[in-house]
Amino acid sequence: MPGTTTRTNLTLDVLRTAVSSSAAAFRCRRRLQAGGGLGDKVFPPTFAGALYAEESRRVPGRDEPVHCVLLDSVQSQANRMESALQDAVDSGKLKLPILVVDFSEHDPTGDEKADKDRLTDAVGKVTSLQLPHRMADAILRDSLLDGKEFRKSTRGKALNHVSQLNATALFELCPTALVFGMWDSTGPKGGLGPKFERSMVSEIVGIGAEVGGLLRGVRRDPLEIRSAVKVVPKKDGSYVVADDAKTKGATEPSKVNHSSVPFPKTRDRKTDENNWSGVTVEYAEQITTLSLIALRRLRFPVNGITRPELDVAARTVLTALGLCAATLAFESGVGLRSRCLLWPEGEMEWELLDRPGAPPRQFSITGDEAVELLKQAVAAARSAGLPWEETPLVLKPSPELLKLVRLSQLEATKEEAGE
Repeated sequence: MPGTTTRTNLTLDVLRTAVSSSAAAFRCRRRLQAGGGLGDKVFPPTFAGALYAEESRRVPGRDEPVHCVLLDSVQSQANRMESALQDAVDSGKLKLPILVVDFSEHDPTGDEKADKDRLTDAVGKVTSLQLPHRMADAILRDSLLDGKEFRKSTRGKALNHVSQLNATALFELCPTALVFGMWDSTGPKGGLGPKFERSMVSEIVGIGAEVGGLLRGVRRDPLEIRSAVKVVPKKDGSYVVADDAKTKGATEPSKVNHSSVPFPKTRDRKTDENNWSGVTVEYAEQITTLSLIALRRLRFPVNGITRPELDVAARTVLTALGLCAATLAFESGVGLRSRCLLWPEGEMEWELLDRPGAPPRQFSITGDEAVELLKQAVAAARSAGLPWEETPLVLKPSPELLKLVRLSQLEATKEEAGE
C-alpha cells in the first residue's frame, strides 16, 4: 500500500545490494527519555565558559522553533561506538584490525631509583579505537614498530599513499577510520594529508529543553565544621588551623575538603561553573546516519588493480562495521555521563533510504546479529582477495614519548597537590 513501510531481515545480501545500488543511506531515528522517567533532569555536556550547547530547532509537527540542548555530540557518539567495538574485541566477540601502543613496563630514564615512581604503567595499552585521530594520531606517529619510527616502517609508510581512490591500506589496518573519519594532518604532508569524511554521523539532542537553576545544598558536613573557622593550607597537602581570619593565607575549611559545600550566590552561568543543575526535556532524539554515498567514493585496489567486486566487498564490510558499532553501543539505552542516563522508547530500527519518493524499508537487528553480519561480510571480502588484519599490530612508545607522558603525569600530581 502507498505510504506504508516494509520490514525485511537485514542480511548480507541486503547490505551488498544496498551498497552496489544507488541507495543513499541507512538511518536510525528514535526517541529517548531520562532514565528516571518523564520530567527527570539530565545533565548535558558543558563547553567553554561552562555553558550548555543550546539552540532553537525546527521540529516536525511544531509551528514555531523549539528550544533544544545538545546531549551528545557527533564526536562523542563516534567515541562511544568505537568503545563498543573495543569491548567486543576485548570479550572475544570480534576480531578487527587494530593498532596497539603498549605503555606498560617501561622506564624512560633507565634509572632504577626513579623506577618506583614511574607512572606510565597506569596508561597500559592504547588502541586505534581509543585514539582521537585514529591511525593518523600523533601517539602512533611517535611510537616504534620493530624498533623503527612507525611512519617510517613498511606498514606506516602505507599511510603516506592512501586516498579515496586507494583506501586499501586503511581498510587493512584501521577500517574504523573510513567509517568515523580521519585527517592525516600530523603526517609528512601536514595539512595536505589525506582526509576521509565521516560516513557514520550520530548525535543526541534534548527537545523542548528547560535549563534548571543553580545547585543548592550539595553536601553537608557531619562534623558541622563552620566556614568562620579559618585554616592555612600547606604545600604538602596538610593544614593548620588559623589563629584568626587575619592570619596570612587563611581561608575557608572547604578549601581542604572540610565543612559543607558553600552555596553559590549568583545566577550568572558564565561565573557559576559546574553549578547549574541540569535540564528537563520533553524527550531526547538520537539521529544516526550511515552514508552509503560517502562509502561509494572509496576505492580498494589490490596489487594496484581496482575491480568493482573488490570495491563492493570492502564497502559492504564498512557498512556492516558501522551498523555493528551503533547497535552494540546504543541498543540497550545510553549512559552519557553522571546523571544523564537515557532510555529508548522503542527498539533500534534502521531505515534504508533506497529510492527518492519511495517509503524507506525498515530493518531490526540485535547486537549479536550485527556481529554475525560483520563476520559474514569480512569472510566474503577476504575470499575476494581483500586484506584484513585480525592480529593486533603492537607498537612501543618512543623514549621521548614515554618521557613526555611520565613527566606530564608527575606534573599533574604536583598541580593536584598545589590545588
